[in-house]
Amino acid sequence: MAAELGKVWAACGIDSEWRILRAVLLHRPGRELQASRNPNAVQMLAPVDVARAGEEHDAMAQAYRDNQVTVQLVEPGAMPRANQMFCADLVFLTPQGAILARPASTVRAGEEREVARRLADLGVPILRSISGQATFEGADAAWLDANTVVVARGLRTNQRGIEQIAEVLADMQVDVIAADLPFGAMHLMGLLRIVDRDLAVAWPRRTPHVVVQACRERGMQVIFLPEVDEHQMNRAVNFVTLGPRRILLEAGYTKVQEFYQQHGIECVTVAASELVKAAGGFGCLTGVLQRERA
Repeated sequence: MAAELGKVWAACGIDSEWRILRAVLLHRPGRELQASRNPNAVQMLAPVDVARAGEEHDAMAQAYRDNQVTVQLVEPGAMPRANQMFCADLVFLTPQGAILARPASTVRAGEEREVARRLADLGVPILRSISGQATFEGADAAWLDANTVVVARGLRTNQRGIEQIAEVLADMQVDVIAADLPFGAMHLMGLLRIVDRDLAVAWPRRTPHVVVQACRERGMQVIFLPEVDEHQMNRAVNFVTLGPRRILLEAGYTKVQEFYQQHGIECVTVAASELVKAAGGFGCLTGVLQRERA
């Protein structure tokens, strides 16, 4: 299958979290965010201003384009669900194509249908749709190297989901490391991000030991975020790696940005103070479709 990408199928796929980003899938939020007037009902933090959120999303998309990243939009055929914009949860890319997620939350059930349709339109092969009693969200998985993926077990991804992911990756000779998230953690993405072959960023005292150990065994230095309040910590780690030691980060977190810059990480910043009221940052909003490969 990998040999057919860019020929029979669209060019797509990843085998790292840090190589140069080439294509992403986004959904520009609109009227569906009116549901945030009752934020608890749609798992958001506060009511979201639709117009401001749209403007911030446009700025994020433009930042990708300014960094030579192709932006594809989901463009749902009907009224989207309230959380449709959180594309990272809905798909996980491999070197041979996509694994379609199955959200654990009933509030989000069905969002993956719109992503499946768009992936088909784009020519991205769907290798597996998570099914049965399995649940899996893409933000719970990360490539540690070209031969290893870590998948987190917790609120959104269960053991059966991990087993189905492992079946797909085994055909590619890729190993899966399962890690338990601490109680209350939403996704692995909120605890660990990889910014280069030899550098990862982690949340102190919350990132699973097995994950930190696996990173170090693969030659990575794991740097732990400075002590800031939990709100800032959530936003500070929810970035997107644009390429080696280059990240797209929400503007306004000076202490964290200085910490990253001290470790040689270039920060491209964009405002997102309205979008984050929906309980997610740039990492959550971005479905990664393609990175450069070794």
